[in-house]
Amino acid sequence: MGKFWALLFLLVPLLGTGLFLVALDADNRPLLNHWFPRDVSAYGHVIDGLFMTILWLTGIVFIATEVTLAWFIWRYDAQTNPDPPKFTHGSHNLEVIWTILPAAILLFIAIYQLNAWAETRIRAPADPGLEVEVTARQFEWRLRYPGADGKFDTADDLYTVNDLHVPLEEDILVQLKSEDVLHSFFLPNLRVKQDAVPGMKIPLWFRPTATGSFDLVCAELCGWGHYKMKGRLTVQSREDFDRWRGQLRNAQNKTHLSEDSDEHDG
Repeated sequence: MGKFWALLFLLVPLLGTGLFLVALDADNRPLLNHWFPRDVSAYGHVIDGLFMTILWLTGIVFIATEVTLAWFIWRYDAQTNPDPPKFTHGSHNLEVIWTILPAAILLFIAIYQLNAWAETRIRAPADPGLEVEVTARQFEWRLRYPGADGKFDTADDLYTVNDLHVPLEEDILVQLKSEDVLHSFFLPNLRVKQDAVPGMKIPLWFRPTATGSFDLVCAELCGWGHYKMKGRLTVQSREDFDRWRGQLRNAQNKTHLSEDSDEHDG
């Protein structure tokens, strides 16, 4: 039975590694596309590179640990080793080694990730092509664009819900807020995920590199309606974006005129 269990445990790293390698080539196998969604961000490769580095490090340790476990089960099977086990109080040298190695790996990761952190959380674009305010609330995303004056909190601000439009190949600066509880602003294709904290305005930025429609979801369990807190990110050319913003402005102005007329009639 010991050898059976050894082989069974050995299947874990073999199958895990096999599935990992298959998923890496998922672009050519759409039915097996369980890896990251398509990256359409100028900063996405930084996040993906950091993720893959950590995955390779942990993957090597995982395989080595599982193979060692299988070998010990095979080597010290009770049926083939009738002698009683010999107990030991351990090895000081071994304790030092497996303390220093993980510490060195963690130090390497801490230094290696500095560039990714700086690119996505510290070096904000000096002259963003668009600034938009995103306010999370149970259970929707409220979006506000500056009007023709380019400033927030003025009469010509533009509003929409769950429908974020941005121009292609421009730095987008998002001012993220929460109206009630913790939420998490998540754009999987842009590799952007940031908690929205009540009482704070948190800047984040991205630069889309492809047009299309992409997911905008909440990645924080924020209440009973968390599952339906979904929106859409639409990346379009600057001309199409300006046309959409003009349509939004016209629709908003008509709404205001209608409300003013109703108040006057009343």
